[in-house]
Amino acid sequence: MGRRAKNKQEAPAPLHATPFQNGKKSNGKRKADDEEGPRPQKKVKEFVEGSSVKTKSKTEGKGDKSVKKSKKSKTTKISEEEEWGADGWEDVPEDNLATAAQELFNDSDGDEAHGFTGDLQDLEDDEFDADDDLLRDGVPKQELTFSDDESEGEENEEEKNFPEETDSEAGDEDDDEPVTGKNIEARSRALDKKAAREAELDLEDMEAAQAEESDDDDMEEDERFVLPTAEEREKEKTGAGPDVRDLQSRMQACVRVLGKFKKLGAGRSRSEYIEQLLADICSYYGYNEFLAEKLFSLFPTKEAIEFFEANEVSRPVTIRTNTLRTRRRDLAQALINRGVNLEPIGKWTSVGLQVFETPVPIGATPEYMAGHYMLQAASSFLPVLALDPQPKERVLDMASAPGGKTTYISALMQNTGLVFANDSNKARTKSLTANVHRLGCKNVVVCSYDGREFPKVMGGFDRVLLDAPCSGTGVISKDSSVKVNKSDRDFTLLAHLQKQLILCAIDSVDPSSSTGGYVVYSTCSVTVDENEAVVDYALRKRPNVKLVDTGLAFGRPGYKSYRGKKFDDKVTLTRRFYPHVHNMDGFFVAKFKVSKRAKKQAEETERDEKVGERVTANGEEEVEKATFEDEEDKAIIQNALRKQLKAKGIRVKPKAVAIAG
Repeated sequence: MGRRAKNKQEAPAPLHATPFQNGKKSNGKRKADDEEGPRPQKKVKEFVEGSSVKTKSKTEGKGDKSVKKSKKSKTTKISEEEEWGADGWEDVPEDNLATAAQELFNDSDGDEAHGFTGDLQDLEDDEFDADDDLLRDGVPKQELTFSDDESEGEENEEEKNFPEETDSEAGDEDDDEPVTGKNIEARSRALDKKAAREAELDLEDMEAAQAEESDDDDMEEDERFVLPTAEEREKEKTGAGPDVRDLQSRMQACVRVLGKFKKLGAGRSRSEYIEQLLADICSYYGYNEFLAEKLFSLFPTKEAIEFFEANEVSRPVTIRTNTLRTRRRDLAQALINRGVNLEPIGKWTSVGLQVFETPVPIGATPEYMAGHYMLQAASSFLPVLALDPQPKERVLDMASAPGGKTTYISALMQNTGLVFANDSNKARTKSLTANVHRLGCKNVVVCSYDGREFPKVMGGFDRVLLDAPCSGTGVISKDSSVKVNKSDRDFTLLAHLQKQLILCAIDSVDPSSSTGGYVVYSTCSVTVDENEAVVDYALRKRPNVKLVDTGLAFGRPGYKSYRGKKFDDKVTLTRRFYPHVHNMDGFFVAKFKVSKRAKKQAEETERDEKVGERVTANGEEEVEKATFEDEEDKAIIQNALRKQLKAKGIRVKPKAVAIAG
């Protein structure tokens, strides 16, 4: 008698229904004769892994039908083990899987109640033989199997007890549920319907987006926008004014009509819609009619509304690291330790930091008092970057208060050379001087002259920065009074002053400078009168000056033409910055290169002194030089001298007395 046959024992008694079956009838039970011969836990686990788990896919494919089929065919223990996974496992949650497995297989060490006291030899020979066959032959390839003719009657009974699930139920099931032969078709149909629904939703979203931008999107007759009549406008003016929501919806409607005027114009003129939109802008944002129209004409209709909206939002708080005192990395770490939330402004600057939140006053920290940084708008970095001052140069800042640009120039020059910080307002030079001392700028000379007196006061600079006084239409978010206190006369006077200042700045530059010879003109305005018109005037009045690239990698180019006025083609080298595009104050930057006067200009000057050219018969030119008669020209010379003295404010004698004298 063999070793296995000698120690052979009978199979344990059948297991009772496990509690995790949720009250369902168990269709799969292990067949056994008695409860003798307890088995160790470890070996049982190995047996489960070797037989039951390997046949799981086959059992899942058959579902509950395999259970009934296995009851009839009791030829081998492998078929009995297939019943283990045929029922009960699909409904077990993953969290309770281990507990359920212990209860199902009686997997408890030293459980005397079930008689599992023995070793590997207590297992039945047939079970070992089946297990060994599986290990020798390997895991066979399992496929989904469908019911055959013999089990057709049983399937009908199963379908009565467990009707086939609908598509909606299959679609709601969890994706982790095993796929069986019965539900695979229903699940496939449910997935197809789900994909079709998602495709329909995507198509609806795409059509809705196209409907807003497409030219074929016409309003319905009952929803078509109608301009208010003159009587309704008068009622709005005399009454409390229109509701804010009505203004918003009306402005949106006007913008939409103006964007597709050919289709949505409704027989009204374009000027009527623009007039209504400007009136609503004045009411909603608080501008006077003149300034609203002036700013509105700079942009397309939709972008103009974005510009007005951006002026209602404050710009981010930015600081500039003073490289004479510290590094940006060290400054950022020191402020972060104080609870300040910040990050670099952008790749275009290596010293700027943007502050988001701060529990301490950012203008009163110990680092600020020590001169480690300067509170400065991001747009104020731009003209200094365009100027690009070099060490050991002589630089003039014609309008420097309160000192943000001046101290930045000094830092870039590494406290070498000489920087003249000028401002015409003596009261503002106090804050300028304080910032110069606080930031440790030792190469700065503060002075107070009218910028139009340069270069009579001093000239021969390598570089000149002119941040000209302007209307402030680019910083409306900081000073909302600009909306109502600017008129046409203000822009005319400011443009005249700017033209005078830019000519004096050009004349103050040394054209023979080996490293410089540059002038940077900037304003915090977005109007053309103060920017492109002034630049074009300087190019016409100073032929030895030309525009060059500012070196700024972003920003919009300047206008070549505006409302019928055409400017020099090189004006496109200038740069414009807008609050709704670049999230900084509105700004304008232009850079000039001053060169020596050409020989051709000198020749033209000499030619003006020549008169009476005659051509001889031989083709040679005979030139008669101009001569002056002292007696005849005496009155003209005296009259010119009197005009010069009057221009200087000196009282002169009357003309009759001067001639008699």
